[in-house]
This record gives sequence, C-alpha cells and structure tokens, in this order.
Amino acid sequence: MTENEVSIVRGSIFNVYNTLGPGLLESAYEAALKYEIEKAGLFVERQVSLPMHYEEITVDVGYRLDLLVEKGCH
Repeated sequence: MTENEVSIVRGSIFNVYNTLGPGLLESAYEAALKYEIEKAGLFVERQVSLPMHYEEITVDVGYRLDLLVEKGCH
C-alpha cells in the first residue's frame, strides 16, 4: 500500500468511530469501515481466510482477516 492509501484507511477508521461511537459489536464497525474505505476508492474484502504455511505444508487453521485492503491491485 502507498502512504496515501494508508492515510485513507486511517481516516476511514476515524470517520467510522466518530460517527458510531463506542459500544457496538465488532461486526458493525467492520461493515461500516468496509463501506468507508470502498467509498474512498479502495478495494476491500471482508473475512478473508488466511492459511498457515509450515515448511512444505499449508494448513487451514481458521485464521481470518477482518478486512483485506487493495490485494493485488498494484
């Protein structure tokens, strides 16, 4: 990610928190943040699985990324 894209994500985080305030479920903030980042023109995926690689094996151990921003766009 570029420095500008990181700034967009940070600004989106502040917008969501300042609008919604504290105390909601994580899923509510996640949905709002995805919307804000997409509104700013970046590509976002929610709940992306992340396998673990160990030596020559790959294991799906249930890791999930809340949001993945701009994968493969550069």
